[in-house]
Amino acid sequence: MDIIFLSDLRIETVIGIYDWERKIKQTVAIDLEMATDIRRAAATDSIDDTLNYKAIAKRLIQFVGESEFQLVETLAEKVAEIVLNEFHVPWVKVRLSKPGAVRGSRDVGILIERSAAN
Repeated sequence: MDIIFLSDLRIETVIGIYDWERKIKQTVAIDLEMATDIRRAAATDSIDDTLNYKAIAKRLIQFVGESEFQLVETLAEKVAEIVLNEFHVPWVKVRLSKPGAVRGSRDVGILIERSAAN
């Protein structure tokens, strides 16, 4: 199994539990690792035979940018569902963080792994 990854995709969104957080947009950062088999794409050298990470990024930018979740846990779960269901990926690891959310820490967040069988 091969892994295609997308690192530090930064998107502005409404996220948080506090009243002040519901009134502003904050940055979330997303890292993805997505299982795939790249052998066919390597042989054909065609984007049609691989996982199109640009299409995934565009879809997540649209979805996350329009979302208004309270918890990073919920947002991470929804991101995993989109990647698994819409892009037919058998396994995904999602790291979602809110940079600067806790004073003294660079960022905080969640790391989840999901598979299409779950």
